[in-house]
Order: sequence, then structure tokens, then C-alpha cells
Amino acid sequence: MAKDNRITALYERLSRDDEMQGESNSITNQKKYLEDYAVQHSFGNIQHFSER
Repeated sequence: MAKDNRITALYERLSRDDEMQGESNSITNQKKYLEDYAVQHSFGNIQHFSER
């Protein structure tokens, strides 16, 4: 059986209001929400991408 090499790319966007705060609460909350959704819908190989 062939291995599935696809990734689930989750993209978090930094708010202009949070630009000077490093990893903001907004990014942290987005990561949790997106990862929970991906897991609930059986998406695997999850990778996060964020603006820095």
C-alpha cells in the first residue's frame, strides 16, 4: 500500500494589533481551533504556518 505523504497545512494570521507581542493569544487560539478541527475531521500530518 502506498504511503500518504500529504500534509495538512494550518495557517495562522497575525493581527496588526498583535504585531509587537511575539506569539500572541490570537495565534495561540487559532492554532488550537484549527488543530482541533483537523483532528475531528481525520486530517493527519498537521503542520502549522504563521506570519512572524
